[in-house]
Amino acid sequence: MPISLRSRWAFLPLVLALGAISLYFLRLSINREAQPLPEGTHNAPDHDAPKVPVYKDIHREIAPPLPEYFPLAARAQSSSDLPPVPSWNKPPDPHVPEQTRLYIGFTRFWPLLQQVVVSYITAGWPPEDIYVVENTGTMDANKRGLLTIQNPFYLDYNRLTKILGVNIITTPSLQTFAQLQNLYLSEAINNNLTYYFWSHMDVAVHSHEDREPFKSLYMRAVDVIRETQSPDYLRNDEGVQQKWGIQFFAYDWLSMVNVETFASLGGWDTMVGYYGTDCDMYSRLSMNNVAQPVQDAGMIYDVTTSLEDLEVLYRRRPATPKNKEEETAAESAEKRDDDDDTHDPKEASSSSSSSPPTTLTQEDTLNSTNYHSLATTLTAIQQAKRTDSERNSWQKRQNGGQGEPYYYDPDGFEKALQMTIEVGARVNEEKWGHKGCDIRAAGVREGDQWRVEHDWTFD
Repeated sequence: MPISLRSRWAFLPLVLALGAISLYFLRLSINREAQPLPEGTHNAPDHDAPKVPVYKDIHREIAPPLPEYFPLAARAQSSSDLPPVPSWNKPPDPHVPEQTRLYIGFTRFWPLLQQVVVSYITAGWPPEDIYVVENTGTMDANKRGLLTIQNPFYLDYNRLTKILGVNIITTPSLQTFAQLQNLYLSEAINNNLTYYFWSHMDVAVHSHEDREPFKSLYMRAVDVIRETQSPDYLRNDEGVQQKWGIQFFAYDWLSMVNVETFASLGGWDTMVGYYGTDCDMYSRLSMNNVAQPVQDAGMIYDVTTSLEDLEVLYRRRPATPKNKEEETAAESAEKRDDDDDTHDPKEASSSSSSSPPTTLTQEDTLNSTNYHSLATTLTAIQQAKRTDSERNSWQKRQNGGQGEPYYYDPDGFEKALQMTIEVGARVNEEKWGHKGCDIRAAGVREGDQWRVEHDWTFD
């Protein structure tokens, strides 16, 4: 059937529309081909161009080498090359009947770990009862001596175990603070302990030498154990006995934990990895009417740096010769030391690392001028930390270790840590519907976890 002229005109709009669409896509294709290619890829098709990341402008200053804060231990071949623990702090022999296991966690900055270990030993804590928990995430690298001292995760395995005589437990991977606390609890359960002690690594301790009757920090801690074991401990006039969960010595810089109580509350909340997890744990103890007594065993300082020479903690002073023979021996020893200083530096270093020191010393006296000088120095270090706007800056003083096993970029580690801390804090806020550590002030009770609205939305 033939199409009339009028019918043919009816198709004209459709033809024009198809033509316009075709012109649009043709122009779009021409414009896309006309765009310049990225620099260095003019001869390559767009889809073959390699992706080039844009790098951050990072200017990292290499930290200066760490000094040796315990030269005597560096030269020692065994524990017998170290001075004895001050006689007034010497732990009982045989060991007290109470178990006195002390856990000290470590992740970064070896000088502070060494200092806290030496300070506990010289304050009377038996080395065999001290357990350093190596939480570096570097597997057995420290045990095999594969890390250098500029690596943030370095520790001297040989010095801790062979010279200082303490124990080391290595975590299988990097743990958060809360996970580390549950590791202590698990270790205690597996070793049938009813209580244990734990300490922060960024502290230094010593006994109260200016108090009478004198007792070492260690023996005062033992007294606390014996106090808690009394049948009438925390029993009121009505005969009701309150449970205890933790004994605080200078907050939790040093603490004694009741294994049964902590386990009954489920341990630490590992979803709150760092800051805020202590607020959660201690608040839950309070909600369950569990006592958290404050005790005093000795001086405990919150520090950021190490004493210049840890030998000062052994409380030795230059020997006073009693007769001509001893005076001659002392002069000979000093002359040998002076002669060593005039030798080739490499020879002197080799000699000092293979032989014990020759300087003659004698024990200081209880509550001496040297004791008060030590206390003044540690107080100044603590005060400096309190006034520092970044109180944990010590955690970033090492940035070496490139090319060593399990290397992790130090700046990246710090940034990732801070992000993890922030997430944990937000989790704790959601858990209790409250910001800050004063969780009980929000009126919440045990069982209110994850059930209450944000209280800050009503301010």
